[in-house]
Amino acid sequence: MKITRQKHAKKHLGFFRNNFGVREPYQILLDGTFCQAALRGRIQLREQLPRYLMGETQLCTTRCVLKELETLGKDLYGAKLIAQKCQVRNCPHFKNAVSGSECLLSMVEEGNPHHYFVSTQDQNLSVKVKKKPGVPLMFIIQNTIVLDKPSPTTIAFVKAVESGQLVSVHEKQSIKQLKEEQGLVKNPEQRRKKRKKISGPNPLSCLKKKKKAQDTKSPASGKKRKRKRIRNRSTSKVLSEKQNAEG
Repeated sequence: MKITRQKHAKKHLGFFRNNFGVREPYQILLDGTFCQAALRGRIQLREQLPRYLMGETQLCTTRCVLKELETLGKDLYGAKLIAQKCQVRNCPHFKNAVSGSECLLSMVEEGNPHHYFVSTQDQNLSVKVKKKPGVPLMFIIQNTIVLDKPSPTTIAFVKAVESGQLVSVHEKQSIKQLKEEQGLVKNPEQRRKKRKKISGPNPLSCLKKKKKAQDTKSPASGKKRKRKRIRNRSTSKVLSEKQNAEG
């Protein structure tokens, strides 16, 4: 059973890798129901998930899931401890938290660009996830982790891409990268750098300061010239007096 289960997982992973760019480390989003099922089944997620998926994994959750587990009280205390050990991914609900299922669903919007796996025991959430193409779904059954097969929506999307009717998010990203490498599209980071170079001291203010400095120096130089002329006049008078005395 274990060998066949891994074969199915390998087949499903290959499908998501080839069609949606899913790659290691696999980002596994957990909700409270999945953590609770792992606790009851005594499943060591950090050890068993990499073995099952045959690759490096990262256990993730969101602030909304953690907040939901806190409000549910002592009954889900063990599940909360498991979720707190996961990496917290930023969700769009900074000010007003939402339910864990709604939050995880928002994390895989717009074609699931971060390639998240959604891990849940919530049937309603599972149905909604299956309606979104390119989102791997995981659940626990009979104390074993299972990667669900691609949903009909996902398969239909891949067929539409192959026939040329649609363009996948993975293909859009690769096209964008090629355009940036060839210089057809400017990188937004380069635009920011150029804007920073423009900002600086006003050149007109610098010119004004230089003029003031020249004005302060001009009277001092004029005084020195006047002193030199006075000395020249006194010497000429002395020479004329000597000539008159000799004559």
